[in-house]
Amino acid sequence: MRGDRRQIQTAVLGSADSEEPLLLPLEAIELDAFRRRHQRDTFWCGLLLGGCGAQLTTKLYTDRVCHFAHHPGPDGQPHICGRRARGISSADHLYVKAAAAAWFRNRGEEADIAFAQPDGAQVGSLVDITSRHRRLRVHLDQAVEPVWDDDGTEPVLGMSVPVDRDTLIRRWYVHRIRLDSEGTARRVQIGTEAFARPTEWFALDTCTMTERGLSTPAVEKIIRSRTSRPAPAWTPGRARKAPDVEFRAEALDVEFRAQVLLRELADARKVEAVVVVTRLCGQIAEVTGVKEETQAQLAAAVADARRWLEQQTEVRRSLLADLDAAVAAGHTQRVRTLLTHVNLTAVPDRTEEEIRVVGEAADHVASAAAEATERVHALLEDLRRLPRNLAADRLRPQVQQLIQTAAEAGRLLGQRQEIQIAVWKTRADLDKPAPAQTAAPRTPVERPHQRPQLHKQVARRHWMKTSCPRCRAGSGQECVVDNGSRDPQVRHVPHDERLQPIIDERRERQRNQPKPPPPWRVYEVTCPDCGQGADARCTTTSGPHRSRVERAKEFTRLRKPRPEPGAEA
Repeated sequence: MRGDRRQIQTAVLGSADSEEPLLLPLEAIELDAFRRRHQRDTFWCGLLLGGCGAQLTTKLYTDRVCHFAHHPGPDGQPHICGRRARGISSADHLYVKAAAAAWFRNRGEEADIAFAQPDGAQVGSLVDITSRHRRLRVHLDQAVEPVWDDDGTEPVLGMSVPVDRDTLIRRWYVHRIRLDSEGTARRVQIGTEAFARPTEWFALDTCTMTERGLSTPAVEKIIRSRTSRPAPAWTPGRARKAPDVEFRAEALDVEFRAQVLLRELADARKVEAVVVVTRLCGQIAEVTGVKEETQAQLAAAVADARRWLEQQTEVRRSLLADLDAAVAAGHTQRVRTLLTHVNLTAVPDRTEEEIRVVGEAADHVASAAAEATERVHALLEDLRRLPRNLAADRLRPQVQQLIQTAAEAGRLLGQRQEIQIAVWKTRADLDKPAPAQTAAPRTPVERPHQRPQLHKQVARRHWMKTSCPRCRAGSGQECVVDNGSRDPQVRHVPHDERLQPIIDERRERQRNQPKPPPPWRVYEVTCPDCGQGADARCTTTSGPHRSRVERAKEFTRLRKPRPEPGAEA
């Protein structure tokens, strides 16, 4: 059996069965202070970390990441340990248990906290928290699929655990958990994710536990927005009998349900969720017992949604044709972008041809990522052979090539490679903003070039449909700080590398589109009300008739040719 040479970043204090986790600093200067602070402590490859239970020591390096290491065996040979999880997030289940226990203790409550292992799942994948209200199951990874139909258990999802849009719409919201590194510890953050809303994050102390389950300030806002309804208009009259009151309450419930469906349909169309729109159209068509005005709204919404679905079918066919051509031409980046768009417009009844095109595209992307992973290994090996005192500007071109190749490799890279890339970025000064250069004084007409803020040019609903080539955040996920961590912090704005392709594609479409004709002026059309012709004002004293304004807008929308001089429209 070969020894696992991945670097160990976490340990437990005191003994092999300890539940007190510890995170080792990555930098040498921080490790010196860490050693002084824990000079009387012992570090162990904890059993609850999936470790072997042996004692660990710290390894200090100035040219690579510091880490824990096992003591050699009695024969001087390296110790063999079968521990799988070794990175920064490998002790997160212990931090979650400690934080949850302190949270309940501060509220004078008790809770049973255990590391569940259903179907042989690895310890650390799940944390079950059972209180007097209900049970929370924290999914820190994707080893066990969340169960949404268990009324007694509420899933809380880690950053890497996906949730489909249908579940978000049906449940209104789901909770997520994130752990941020603070020195040699990890701090728990709770997020609330809702359909068509950004995830809002809160400190654990701001959350509460109710009969409904875990609650955050965002939950209260979502529930108010979903359940509030306008008060019915009151009209004087004689008192009604009880059955009439019950019938009126039932009618209000039906009206409220109809408005909820209309709002959900609008939300689903905003994010182009074809499957959800199709399902909601069927549900709306079954609604009965509403007012004539509401029934007309429902019918119009369904008709418009079905026209939109037909358009999406044509869009999907065009995307698939482009995707097939991109695979044939070997344009990997375009294949990756188009495949993301095709998956967003997924439908349950794909044809055999569509299945073939999508399958070949997925195989192409996977093959390209595997090749990129091999190139990353080769580039790292080349960098290790360079002199250690090589200047940062000499390193920069090779490290930039490494970063670009790592983006192509995506999630196939292991944690060790990610940490190594982060170290080389630091050595090449690529993780710091470029220093401002001194320039000659400029005239008032000239202004220094400023980097455009791309996140202000692309709406969230557009870039959330794509993946990020820099931090490898997938579709529907926020960009994260690409510092090599397994559980990095979420960025406030997406990376420019995620936004630039969208802007480039938009500019290309604008260049290829014919220039629209100028809009029609109001007095270029004949007024339907007073019959005044072109260049003649309406007979009113308050400006043109509304119908004349609407006709000018309609002619502009239809791009109707403008009239010849002297002609009327």
